[in-house]
Amino acid sequence: MKQSLMLIVLLLGGVQVLSAAGTHGAAAFPKPLHEYADPAGGILDTLLFRAREEPFNVVATLIFLGAILHTFFAPVFMKLAHGLERQHQNRVRQVSLGRSGDVAPEHGSKRAALLHFLGEVEAVFGIWIIPLMIALVFFKGWATAKHYLNHTVNYTEPLFVVVIMIMASSRPILDFATRCLSLLGGTSVIRWWLTLLTVGPLLGSLITEPAAMTICALLLCRKFYQWEPTEPLKYATIALLFVNVSVGGTLTHFAAPPVLMVAGPWGWDSWYMFKNFGDRAIVGIVAVNVLCFLVFRKELLRLEKNSRTEQGPDTVSTGNAVPLWVTGVHALAMVWTVFNSHYPVLFVGGLLFFLAFMTATPAYQSPLGLRTPLLVGFFLAGLVVHGGLQGWWIEPVLGNLGEVPLLLTAAGLTAFNDNALITYLATLVPGLGENLKLAVVSGAVVGGGMTVIANAPNPAGQSILSKFFKGGVNPLKLAAAAFFPTLVMLLAFGLFR
Repeated sequence: MKQSLMLIVLLLGGVQVLSAAGTHGAAAFPKPLHEYADPAGGILDTLLFRAREEPFNVVATLIFLGAILHTFFAPVFMKLAHGLERQHQNRVRQVSLGRSGDVAPEHGSKRAALLHFLGEVEAVFGIWIIPLMIALVFFKGWATAKHYLNHTVNYTEPLFVVVIMIMASSRPILDFATRCLSLLGGTSVIRWWLTLLTVGPLLGSLITEPAAMTICALLLCRKFYQWEPTEPLKYATIALLFVNVSVGGTLTHFAAPPVLMVAGPWGWDSWYMFKNFGDRAIVGIVAVNVLCFLVFRKELLRLEKNSRTEQGPDTVSTGNAVPLWVTGVHALAMVWTVFNSHYPVLFVGGLLFFLAFMTATPAYQSPLGLRTPLLVGFFLAGLVVHGGLQGWWIEPVLGNLGEVPLLLTAAGLTAFNDNALITYLATLVPGLGENLKLAVVSGAVVGGGMTVIANAPNPAGQSILSKFFKGGVNPLKLAAAAFFPTLVMLLAFGLFR
């Protein structure tokens, strides 16, 4: 109950911030892109001019680069933390056995706790807001820094992801998803692997990508990762999940964050998305899954054999069977959230109703897990704070490229920025042709699986699955595993247009 109250206070505070958007009282910051009197010349000339015109641009980007590099070193911090904690526990054990004259140390190692905090990937961008705010206050003053955080940055997406993750991970929704997908998965590890990496991501076009990521990751825990695949297959699977979810939400105009950013300004509806992206997404997902199955065929067959000879833990459901009416209420709460995804007051109100309903039906509910959704929301909130200051260099890069270079550049930039930021900045480029619009969105969704920061649902998947990776998910190994699926998607979206 205390956790629920903390969540309610946090979300209502976020809604209050959002409802105050548009309050005036500080100079426009960051400087609107259309106000730069860019010189005639190439991209480099434009960037140098904007850096001289607004020196803080360079500072903000260097801090953002530091945060990105931090994500790559997070597993190192975590490994050091575990080592210090083991040393601390050994000292405690020696003192308790009387083998050391030292005074018994305090509970837990302070240095290990600090390194563990620095090793939490979901906390990285929030940590780096501290130097960003210090620099912003130094350059622009406290009023501008406060106005930027309170009124300029839009926290709707992080709040939405928190709410949809909580709902999608509830027992009635998971049980219902398991029963539906069992029609294809059955009792076979291989069939579950293919189902969750093919059908699951495509369902993201209906239930949104964050919900699809949450459900698929939780079911992969139960149906695949529990059988302890080798490390290469572990990374190949999570990379496939990230890549496929990123493109799987493009069959409609409301499910994928990068598509949401352009659907309104460019007038794209679901039929337009299905006609221009849907067939390529389906072909790409099926092709990359089949190719990866062939690569790991022997390993998958070994897991299939083990699953038939060993009894795995029963983690599908516990307690009473969930009645259809309870599942229906949960489903309606998710539908309400999806259709009101742009209105925090409405979907947070829906969450309060959802929590009250859970409290009234405890026999059919599982404990409310808040850690993962809140950490993911914190990660995304930090990302949008930093990302809102990167338009000064991303916008001229996107606006000076042809169709194929733009496709490749958008995919590459997505690895180091949230792909929704890439497509949002594309809407600010004047006179962008239809083919260039298709290219930039294709590149953004194709590159959404390369890193944890590339696509908004990725932190949710990583947070759920990280327990199966020793020391957490290594960013370099994830990028390496995602390279081949991304290349296949590039061919599907680029060559067959």
